[in-house]
Amino acid sequence: MKIWTSEHTFDHSWETVVTAAWRKYPNPHNPAVVGLDVVDRKVDDRGILYSHRLLSTAWNLPGWATRLIGMDRLCYASEHSEVDPNKKTFTLRTRNLTFCNYVTVDEVLVYSPHPEDSSKTQLRQEAMVTVKGVPLCSKMESLMTDTISKNAGKGRMAMEWVIDTIKAEAQDLSAEAMKLSSDLSMEAMKLSNDLSMEALKLSCEAKKLSTEAKKHIDSVLPHMQQQPSPSSSTL
Repeated sequence: MKIWTSEHTFDHSWETVVTAAWRKYPNPHNPAVVGLDVVDRKVDDRGILYSHRLLSTAWNLPGWATRLIGMDRLCYASEHSEVDPNKKTFTLRTRNLTFCNYVTVDEVLVYSPHPEDSSKTQLRQEAMVTVKGVPLCSKMESLMTDTISKNAGKGRMAMEWVIDTIKAEAQDLSAEAMKLSSDLSMEAMKLSNDLSMEALKLSCEAKKLSTEAKKHIDSVLPHMQQQPSPSSSTL
């Protein structure tokens, strides 16, 4: 058995890194994972998110290693993860399903806020590789850990690519929101101006009607005052 460990610090918040981790695949910087399927997902009463996913992967081992264990081009792995928003930990545990009778790879990744700078995120990664039942077990284990190390570097590049993508999407959404807000403000201003003009027009019409009504009353009132009352004509 060989054990490989690594630590890496992302210059991004834990929330940002966790969001990127969920969107990590497919990714041009780490093409080893070619597919993901969610088998199960639930949230317990403590708010912890549990997920079980099936990963389709390509190990890309050299020909001699492939001939030893008869590996297919596409392999599968089972991933169980926990997101604890209270403790701010994101833990992923992965084990290969394909050819597990010969090669077992148990990998654990833990994302948590950096202990010295909460604006950054620390990734602790560990992989245990066990090869049995085939020739050159030790060489195979070394090859597997070297492959994991190379893929880990690609995985970090993949994370940065996803984070840049998320930030670009956020900027696009912000710009779209600002444009929409500006358009709404312009429409509101136009509507306000139209209503003001209509109100002014109605006010002018009302004044005009009031003036015409006053003129009409002024013209009719003297005639009404000159006519004799019914009682005086009878007498």
